[in-house]
This record gives sequence, structure tokens and C-alpha cells, in this order.
Amino acid sequence: MKRPVIAGAGCYLPPDVVTNDDLARRLDTSDAWIRTRTGMSERHVVDAATATGDLAVEAGRRALESAGTARADVVVLATTTPDRQVPPTAPEIAFRLGLGTVPAFDLSAACAGFLYGLSTAAGMIATGAAEQVLLIGADAFTTMVDPEDRATVVLFGDAAGALLLRAGHAEEPGAVGAPVLGSDGSLADLIQVPAGGSRSRARGPLGELADTGEFYFRMNGRETFRHAVTRMSQASRQAVDAAGWSLAQVDRLGAHQANARILAAVADELAFEPARQLSNVAQVANTAAASLPTLLAMAAAEGTLKPGHRVLLTAFGGGLSWGAATLTWPDTTPLVD
Repeated sequence: MKRPVIAGAGCYLPPDVVTNDDLARRLDTSDAWIRTRTGMSERHVVDAATATGDLAVEAGRRALESAGTARADVVVLATTTPDRQVPPTAPEIAFRLGLGTVPAFDLSAACAGFLYGLSTAAGMIATGAAEQVLLIGADAFTTMVDPEDRATVVLFGDAAGALLLRAGHAEEPGAVGAPVLGSDGSLADLIQVPAGGSRSRARGPLGELADTGEFYFRMNGRETFRHAVTRMSQASRQAVDAAGWSLAQVDRLGAHQANARILAAVADELAFEPARQLSNVAQVANTAAASLPTLLAMAAAEGTLKPGHRVLLTAFGGGLSWGAATLTWPDTTPLVD
């Protein structure tokens, strides 16, 4: 059976940076408060003229260039912040990248979206539907958080990361193992944006506009923490078992960069010492579906992720949704800022 193999990687961060001190100047918070609770010091944010699709185009272009190709058979965009509700954003990304009329679609699984996209790409490659899949995780999450809510505005940044996946074999460097995925819709209210969908519409039956606050991101932080640690740890063990590895044989743990406390709890649960953990949460904060591909590209560019390393990826997000996957990192040069 054909497996997806990483042929190229890239990421893009918008140039505007908001530091903890910037937030402290307008909110009841401080650099020390944010660092202690989240491990974050700054985050990149889009300006008023930049959307998720713009970030995705830049990351996709870099992944293609990293792979030394201008071709992809399919574009999969994992995002929670598409440019518009209709149409999907991926077809326009494919057009702007010069890929013509290839299949392109959006996939929504919140912060676990990239792993769901990885599973989708694996299926398309295994069935022969595609030889090369451009998988992009991109989110402009700062556009959906309340700028006056210090509990959420400090957590998120904007970014896009991409992998070009080609058909290959399980024994090759860069081969991706079968992802382990899960969901629990009984806890859908833990992480949500209440208004804007068909269940809670922007306008009611009499034309009344929904309360502005209903359009902002909400999260039950305490419960989210508990479920995130449990689910990511469980899925990680399952993915490692499926790969025929032990946790001790994993060279690098790449967990969704939700915040430093969750990262530390997952690493402790799985017995990963700091030297085997990948992290960029201090520099980019939580970038939702962009978190894992951005983390991989930046770590490889910095040299903390090296060719041949066995990598365990895991993520958790709204839905609730979660997942984990294994891969070996190839000898490729990611293109990053």
C-alpha cells in the first residue's frame, strides 16, 4: 500500500507582531502573568487586509518550492477561519498557486484539523486518487477572539504551515504512519463560537442581529485542559503502538502548541524529557490548525528536528476532536521566514 511521504515543507507568519507588553498596555494583564500561565511571549497577527487564504498561499508556495516542484494533484486546507462561509477557500488557493483546476477543499476539525487532513491525504494516496497532495494548515484565529477578553486574546496567533506529500512506501524517510483520530460531540460546547452558523444564525427570524459577543471564540479552559491532556496522551500511545515503536524510541514529540501547561502535562504523561520536545509556543502562540506544520517547518529549519528523527505528532481541538500520528523526518529543507 502506498503511504504519504513528506517531500517538502514550508510556513508563513504574518509580519505584524503583538508582544505581551503590547497587550498589557490595553488589558488588565502583564508579561509575567501571560508567560506564567501560557508560556507565550509574542504572537504574529494578520492586518485588516490579510485573510487565512493569503497565509495559506504563502505557506503552500514555500512547501512546493521546498519539494522542488510546481505540481500538486489535490489541495487540502485545514482551517477554522476560512475567508468566507461560501465558497471554500482551498480552490482559490489552488488557483493562486497556479495549480489549475485540481480538486481543492476545506476541512474543519479545529486545532486537530491538520491531523485530520493528514489522514485524508493518506487515504487519497493509498487509493491512487492522488500522487501528490498539498496539505495546508492555516488559521487567522485572532479575527475571532474578543480583543478585550484577556483570557483568550493572549492565547492565539495567526500562521500557515504546509507539507507536500507524495506517494511512497512505509520504509522511506519522510513516511507518515496511519493517524489515530477521535471525537466527542457530547462536549461540543467546551470550545465554540456560538453565532454565525445555521443553528445560531447571525440574524433571527424577525431580522434581529445576534449579540456581538456571540461571534467571538469561547472556551471552558479548565475542562479543555483536562480533556486535552487525556485525549492527546491516549491517541499518542495508540499511534506509537500502530507504528511498532515504543515511546522511548520517539526522538521528538510535536504536540499542538495550545499553551505551555498543556504541553508540559502531555510530555509528563508520556515521559518525554525537554530535549525530546519540539516547541515554538513562545514565539507564535496557539495557531490552531497551523500549529503542527508550522512547528515542524520551524524546528527543521532551526536544526532541532533532523533527518531520520522519529516524530510523534498529536493535537486536540473543538468538536471535541483529537488525533496523533507518527512519521520519520526526511532530508528536506523547509522554507520558513
